[in-house]
Amino acid sequence: MSMVTLKAGGGRGIATALAVLAWAVKFVAVVLVIATFSFIIVRAAPGDPAQVMAGQTGAADEQMLAQLRQEYGLDKPYVVQLASHLKRVLTLDLGYSYRQQRPVIALLAERMPATLLLTGTAFLVALIAGIVLGTLAGIRAGRWSDTFLSVVSLLLYAMPVFWLGLMLVLLFSVQLDWLPAFGYVTIGVEMSPLRRVFDIATHLALPALSLSAVYLAIYARLMRSSVIEVMHQDFIKTARAKGLAQGRIIARHILRNAILPVVTVAGMQAGALVGGAVVVETVFAWPGLGRLTYDAVLQRDYPVLLGIFLVMSVLVIVLNLVTDAIYRAIDPRVTTRSAS
Repeated sequence: MSMVTLKAGGGRGIATALAVLAWAVKFVAVVLVIATFSFIIVRAAPGDPAQVMAGQTGAADEQMLAQLRQEYGLDKPYVVQLASHLKRVLTLDLGYSYRQQRPVIALLAERMPATLLLTGTAFLVALIAGIVLGTLAGIRAGRWSDTFLSVVSLLLYAMPVFWLGLMLVLLFSVQLDWLPAFGYVTIGVEMSPLRRVFDIATHLALPALSLSAVYLAIYARLMRSSVIEVMHQDFIKTARAKGLAQGRIIARHILRNAILPVVTVAGMQAGALVGGAVVVETVFAWPGLGRLTYDAVLQRDYPVLLGIFLVMSVLVIVLNLVTDAIYRAIDPRVTTRSAS
């Protein structure tokens, strides 16, 4: 191996290390900015956690309120509380729940799997179904099937999530008795591991369908427009002139180019999907972060709220990185343009 090769390899290693270091610095800076804004927004909301806690114990006198504020640091200036919060974020200490008297990170660890299962399933259902339906509508643009799929997409987009969820419960749980209406798993029943997986899947079906409906409609409409635009490009006409089969043209030329805007939008909306789970989890009594957020808002449990905001923000950042990686895998020109 020549010295020139070794020097070139060492240079690439240093450049990669510097790029990783720069990304880590930006990540920490973004997390601190998000933590600061979250603190300001939560503290600007009306309500006093000391009064809520004292009211629940039935001893809401001034001495009790002062004792609670001193115990949880609520009597200190906002700047001091903010500095303490940012210090805890940097040390991965999300604080202690006022209401549940447990570390916030333990509460989040308990609820996170249920939320990830719900939002991940809803995201995949919305993305796959949206791409398939949008492609079919785009290829058959102007025909009755395109009109039917477009009307279905508009109806799904217009339906409020909570209303759709309640209608699905009435149909599939109350009338047909096919699926359970609420909860994460059947309580009080001994089950084998395989039976438990099936039981969770049946509980997951209705919440995931409700959460994915709006996003499915968006992806289908976006995919339809993108497919129609790509079908009129010159390279598609060239492929047809060369005699390529329609299926090959769709799979290798139309889909690969038309899917890029959908991937971009899906990556940006993945975070909104996590936020939208709050409503769905409340409707279906799903034991995830959404239910925890709802309870924390009612109880003015500031540490839990700040911890949830922080975790959701980190999830959004990670999902955007995954989206970038998928985008580069689908379209290598992005990497080439970035490197040039």
